[in-house]
Parts: sequence; structure tokens; C-alpha cells
Amino acid sequence: MNSDTLWDLLIVGTGPAGMGAAVNGRIREKSVILLGAEGGSERLSKAPEVNNYLGFPEISGKELMKKFYDHAVGMGAVLEKGRVENIYPGDEFTVVTRDNQVYRSKTVILAVGIQQAHLFPGEKELLGRGLGYCATCDGPLYRGKEVAVIGETPEAEEEVNFLAEICSKVHYFPTYRGEIRVDPRTEVHRVKPLGVLGERKVEGVALKDGKLPVAGAFIVRKVAPAEQLISGLQIEDGAIVVNRMMETNIPGVFAAGDCTGKPYQIGKAVGEGLTAALSAVSYLDRSR
Repeated sequence: MNSDTLWDLLIVGTGPAGMGAAVNGRIREKSVILLGAEGGSERLSKAPEVNNYLGFPEISGKELMKKFYDHAVGMGAVLEKGRVENIYPGDEFTVVTRDNQVYRSKTVILAVGIQQAHLFPGEKELLGRGLGYCATCDGPLYRGKEVAVIGETPEAEEEVNFLAEICSKVHYFPTYRGEIRVDPRTEVHRVKPLGVLGERKVEGVALKDGKLPVAGAFIVRKVAPAEQLISGLQIEDGAIVVNRMMETNIPGVFAAGDCTGKPYQIGKAVGEGLTAALSAVSYLDRSR
């Protein structure tokens, strides 16, 4: 996708809220791109039967998710597979994915689902001081040094392999089940770290039997915490704070779906996606 394209609505997330926002953005004839997994919501897709979404009794989650996808893409929304790592506000928004793809947009709608990430001790304090979430972005800072990667998803293996090429030693802590396929120079630890250690910068990883000294640490999660995506975003009790128009505290940024809090229901997510899209369109109209 050409990074010179300036989208009207950029939606982070491809579940019911994101798809609902996409459809209504396209109805208002705005250019719309969704960034996320091609399959949409994993939680919904795995549901054997959905009985509480109006008009579709006894439909499987996979079938319902496909209908959402077909509707949004059929309306002209563009879906790009990619995990968003950072969103930078300004006169326009610059959105960067894990694989360093860059997108530009006039508004952003966050539809990232439930934020279930439990921060490791020391993670919040050491973020940006030796601890990061994107090895391909920050890895060169640790060339020739020893680092640790905590991976909650197999996607982390790509990050590990990249670091193995430039770092003196990579310690990998996979917290998921299954076969591990990483560079043979990597030392794999089948234990879960207790936290990240350091005063002014990362000095090591805390383990049950002691400290593993490292110069840097990376944490790779399936879903990036919302507060990681965009600096200054207001969060309360793990949910993005919005008003009735789905506006966040950052102008031009809206949120919808499970990421705004309970109830975690499909109907609520779709409705909030609709509202967020209409609010984004109004924002665009006012900004002319």
C-alpha cells in the first residue's frame, strides 16, 4: 500500500466494531482502511453459535464474521493485514505497523478488542529505557549486546530471528505452547520471567532462580495494549475512555467495541463502530 495515500478513516481492528465502522464510513463516501487480522475477531470466529445478534439466530461465529467481512469489503473498505505498533498524531496521523509499513490518515478509530495484557513488574517504568515492543524497530540499538525476548505469540519468533543476526546473544522466553522455530544461536528458556529489572534502564530479567543480565528486553504480545499505540490516550480500568459520540481525549481519535469496556457483546460493538464512524465523518466535515 502506498504510504502517500491519505485515508479519511483508518480503523485499527477487524472485528465487529471495526467492520461496523468501515461500512458506515463507506456509506458516507469516505476512504476507509482497516488494519488487523484478515480473519477478523478470533473470539467471534471460534464461537460455535451466536444467539443474541438481532436477525441472525443460531448462526456460527465464523459465518457471522464472514458476513461482516464481505459487507465491509464489498462496500469498498480496504483491509490490510498487519499489527499496528504506534500511532503518531499531528496535522494528520502516521500509523506504523510491526513490519514497518507506514499509513497516513485524517482520523483513527480504535477497535482493538479487549486489552487482556498483564504488565510485567518493571515494564511500565522501563518502557523506552531498554524495554520495547518492536525488535525490528529498536533492535539495532542492541547490536553486539545480549537481549531477552518474551513472546506471547509465535509471531515473536520473527523478532527473535532478526535479533539473532545482530545481537551477541538472544534469550527467548516463549509463553505459548507448541514447537519453537528460532535461529539455533538463540537460547530458549521454558520458564516465565517474573519481571524486568533495572533502575534507570533495563539491567536484566527476573527469574525464579535469580537474575539474567541483559542490555535490552522486548515483549511481543498478540494484541498491543491501547496505551502503547498512542501516547496520552486516556485509559480507566483497562478500557479506553470515550463519550457518547465515541470520542477519546485525543482529537481525531475515536474508539469502539470491547476496548471501551463492558458489555462485551456483538451488538454493542457494531453500534459503537457505527457511532464512531459517523463522529469521524463529522470531525472531517468540521476540519475542512
